[in-house]
Amino acid sequence: MPGVRYVRSECDGGPLKGGAPRVVWEALGADPRGVSARSAAERLDKARHASHLVWNPLNGEIVQLIPIVRAARSLGSALGPAVTPCQPGHPVAEVNNEGRVCVQICVVAFAQEPFTEGPLARLQEIMTWLDSWKIPRTWPAGQPAPFPDCQLTPRSRRLWARGGHFGGSQIPGLTAAGPGAIDNRAADRLVGWAPRAAARGSARRRRQAAARLRVRGIRGAAGRPGGERGIAVAGQVTPGGPPARD
Repeated sequence: MPGVRYVRSECDGGPLKGGAPRVVWEALGADPRGVSARSAAERLDKARHASHLVWNPLNGEIVQLIPIVRAARSLGSALGPAVTPCQPGHPVAEVNNEGRVCVQICVVAFAQEPFTEGPLARLQEIMTWLDSWKIPRTWPAGQPAPFPDCQLTPRSRRLWARGGHFGGSQIPGLTAAGPGAIDNRAADRLVGWAPRAAARGSARRRRQAAARLRVRGIRGAAGRPGGERGIAVAGQVTPGGPPARD
């Protein structure tokens, strides 16, 4: 990724197998106020858990460990990275290798404190990079469940096969619990993470709400002078925030 620091991992997850491109967001269970992305990346590498990126959303520090064209090793454990030694006979979980790209982003954050509730410094740079690899801005499995409920949520291989964006807690066959209930609506306002179906539904609800406001304004205009002014104002106040982007 352009413009980021590098901590070259001693080993990666091997070649990718092909398929729909995807990205997985994980929470490292660390405080972004006291843990740098570099120190977190070094610990991941030492433990043979390397992801592609480690990101501190509070200050925007980003560290890359593995080239995007190779598989990473972070998918598999209870709160994120897998314990899989980089030795013959100890392969990483198969999902690490699935997809034309399977980008793994470890966020310096807690699963019980979703990182979208705070600053998201340099997130747009990450999204632009992911866009350049044709990863669709969709969430096939919807919003990740909150911690600890996410440990009990279904994990669909059918949805995983579509590619797009996923939380670690949505990966089939694994037990990861992060990143927690990151807010797709907040992310939608920033970079358009919301699932396409949800985005369409949200836009439809806004149009319906605007239509109801216009009807009320027309009725008011028929019964009192100056009522037409309310129609213009109502047309501007459409709840639900700005239009969603795919």
